[in-house]
Amino acid sequence: MNPATQTFLRQRFLEYYSGARIIMPPSLPEREWGFIVPGDSGGSHMRRHMAFSDASQLQGYIKGLVPFHIYYSVAYYQNPGGPTMADKGWLGADLIFDLDADHIVRGDFAMMLRRVKEETEKLLAMLTGELGISRSAIDVVFSGGRGYHVHVRDIAFRSYGSAERREIIDYVCGTGLDPAIMSGRSGPPDSWGARFQISVQEYVTYLHSLPGDGGIKELAAYEGIGALTAERFMKIAAMEPQGQDGGTFQPANREVMTVLRTLLKDPGSGLVRLIREKAALADEPVTTDTKRLIRMPSSLHGGSGLRVTPLSPSELAGFDPLVDAVVFGEREIRVDLQRPVTLSLLGSEYHCEKGIVPVPEAVAVFLCCRGMAEIAG
Repeated sequence: MNPATQTFLRQRFLEYYSGARIIMPPSLPEREWGFIVPGDSGGSHMRRHMAFSDASQLQGYIKGLVPFHIYYSVAYYQNPGGPTMADKGWLGADLIFDLDADHIVRGDFAMMLRRVKEETEKLLAMLTGELGISRSAIDVVFSGGRGYHVHVRDIAFRSYGSAERREIIDYVCGTGLDPAIMSGRSGPPDSWGARFQISVQEYVTYLHSLPGDGGIKELAAYEGIGALTAERFMKIAAMEPQGQDGGTFQPANREVMTVLRTLLKDPGSGLVRLIREKAALADEPVTTDTKRLIRMPSSLHGGSGLRVTPLSPSELAGFDPLVDAVVFGEREIRVDLQRPVTLSLLGSEYHCEKGIVPVPEAVAVFLCCRGMAEIAG
C-alpha cells in the first residue's frame, strides 16, 4: 500500500468514526482491546492489552488512532489492561461462533457470502431449536469480511471452559458421532439421530448406484474395511428397512459398525461430506478459545472497508452485506488497478479493466483495502 492509498483510507475511516454511532459491548471496562494500525513503511502492527473505563474514552482513542481493525476480548477480566494473560484475572467469556467462508467454499466474493449466510442460519436454528438458547441472548454480526460471528451472551455459558465449549461446537459441526448410538433409533427431524440416518441412507444409495461391484470396491479401498466386510455391508444395506422408526441399521451388526466408524474417521469420505452438509460449519478454535479477541461490531474491517454490522437473528434473512454493510458513497475516485476486476457492491455490478479507472468511493475503498488497487495520481 503506497502512502497516497494509506492516507486516503485513513481519511475515509476517520470520516466514518467521527460521525458514526459506535456500538459498545456490554461490560466495556472488563474487556481487553486490540487495534491494528498501519505502519510508516506500509505494513501494520497490533496494539493490545489495552483497557478503557467508558465509551467516551474509547471513542476518543479510536478517533485519534484511526485503526484499520478494532477488536475486544470475548472474555471478562478483573484487570483487562494487564500486560500478560496471567495478570488479567479471567472472570468468564461470551460463547462465540465464527463462520468464515474461506473454510467452507471457494469462489467469488458474493457467492462466498451467500454460502456462509446459509451456514449461519443453520447454526441459529440449532442453537435455538436444539440447544434451547433464547434468541434474545444471541447477537449476529457480519464480520465485514467473509463471514459472521454469533455472540451468545447468556450468563449460563459464561463460566464454561474450553472443554465444555468444545462439546457445543462438536455438536453443531456433527463431530465425533458414534454410529452405535446414532443407528438403531429414530429421532425428530432436527436432531443428529435423524441427520445421521439420512446421511447414511444417501451414502448407501450412492454406493448402490455405482456399476457392478463399484460400491464394494469403494468401501474396500479404506484401510480397515476389506473386501469381505464391504460385501457384507452392501448386503445388509440392501435388506435394512431404512428410514423407518427402527433407524438405519441395528448397532449389533459388526460389519456395519466397522464400515461406519472407518468412514467417520476419514474427513474426505463420502459419508462425512454428507454429514457436513447438514452441520453448521463453524470454526472450532474460535469457540473453544476463552480469551480470544473478536471484531468490534459497528467498526470497519480494514480488509474490505465494510462495516462490521450487528444484527438480530430475525434480521439475518434480509441482510445483504454488499449493500447494507457499505458505508461510503458514490463520489468518483480514480484508482490504479493491478488486474481486471468484476465485483458487486451498492446493488450494482462493476467491471473494471486493469490500469487507471474512475470508480465510486465505496468501490475504491473496497479495492484499496483488499490490496487490489492504489489511489491514482
